[in-house]
Amino acid sequence: MGCGEGMLRLGVNIDHVATVRQARRGVEPDPVAAAVLAELGGADAITVHLREDRRHIQDRDVRLLKQTVQIDLNLELSIAPSVLAVAYEIVPDQATLVPESRQEVTTEGGLDLTAATESLQVAIDRLRQQGTEVSLFLDPDAVQIERAKAIGAQAVELHTGAYATAGAPSDRQLQLTRLEQAAELIQQLGMRLVAGHGLNYHNVFPVASIPGMTELNIGHSIVSRSLAVGMPQAVRQMRLAMSGH
Repeated sequence: MGCGEGMLRLGVNIDHVATVRQARRGVEPDPVAAAVLAELGGADAITVHLREDRRHIQDRDVRLLKQTVQIDLNLELSIAPSVLAVAYEIVPDQATLVPESRQEVTTEGGLDLTAATESLQVAIDRLRQQGTEVSLFLDPDAVQIERAKAIGAQAVELHTGAYATAGAPSDRQLQLTRLEQAAELIQQLGMRLVAGHGLNYHNVFPVASIPGMTELNIGHSIVSRSLAVGMPQAVRQMRLAMSGH
């Protein structure tokens, strides 16, 4: 693991480096190079979402990242067979199962486990058998969290989107309270507590401060800032924001 026991880990999502590359279908900027720079800046994990439509991260990126980064590789994916095949081939350290629709700009909500399919269970079982930690991306909802435990999730990544986009301070506090209550349940059930989506340098500290939080996955805001200050410095500045500085 990239940092000391008990310290909050930072997973840097580099999807949007690939988004810029795919705008021209060229070779730059290279998300693998960005991952190396994020690692130099103190990232504990590199997170990438291999989407079924391959709109940003490509199979080549995932394979090279597995060979290149010295820190954990967290692969976000749906249970589409073409994507699962890559996860079974490269064996990431973590696999975060997320919902996916073709029309969305980014992942819009957590998985709905009330409609969990046999194929989801098969995917979880196989990923665990190969030594990959399985995390499920969920809204802060008790029913979903309890179901996650029942189908074998080892971690839950709480979807922080509603908190990140809340307007009024009272709304933001309400969403933070929901996250805190969900976080408590996740830990009671013996799963690892992770969070992410929409977190930035201004709103990250309250989520980072939730008791028992082990890891945050943050992408867009770090990639955006890296355009101005470089990737290692953008990662260092996020670490400071996570600690309230």
